[in-house]
Amino acid sequence: MITINLKPGSRRARSSSSLAGGLSALKGLQSRVKDPWPMAAIIICGLTVLFLAWVWISSASKQSSLEDQMDVARAENRRYRAFLVEKRRAEAARDSVVIQIATIRAVDDDRYVWPHILDEITRAVPPYTWLTEVTAMTPVSMDTTSLATPVGVQLTGRTMDLQGFTRFMRQLEDSPWISDVTMLSTQTIVERGRAVTSFILKATYDRHGRAKVATAPSGGR
Repeated sequence: MITINLKPGSRRARSSSSLAGGLSALKGLQSRVKDPWPMAAIIICGLTVLFLAWVWISSASKQSSLEDQMDVARAENRRYRAFLVEKRRAEAARDSVVIQIATIRAVDDDRYVWPHILDEITRAVPPYTWLTEVTAMTPVSMDTTSLATPVGVQLTGRTMDLQGFTRFMRQLEDSPWISDVTMLSTQTIVERGRAVTSFILKATYDRHGRAKVATAPSGGR
């Protein structure tokens, strides 16, 4: 349905009348509210409730995020503890293996002491020279602390050639296992109707050898 306004000023009057009505309603509301403080208190309470609701929502969101981070941290802590347990087990196994290897080395080093001593002495003895006694001046111990302690050896023998005796001392010094060869005494004696030179030497046997050769008997080389 089409309506034609034959009075052009009627719309402005209507709008102005509506504005006047709103002002009159506000004046009426103001006239009805004699004390503004209760209304202000209500507004403040409403704003406070809204603020508390916003704080609660924000705190709940942060708490949820922190709980996720806490779960991740707990998982990392469990994994790290498992790693430490495995590390301690590996270290204990390693220490046990090291102790066993040290014990085996101690046994092997002491087991091959006299084969090496006799082998080196045999190679050093020149012709017309022989030994009557080979004794240890330092006892051989199976303790691992004895690995750093050299073994003292005393050699008693006879020779028919003084140059051979000197060669014997020099060849002992050339051995990678024998050192500190020292003459203790020499004297001329008669044995089976012949004049021979009796000598006593002392030397030091190094378990590890100056040349760092393998500790094995000569027959196994």
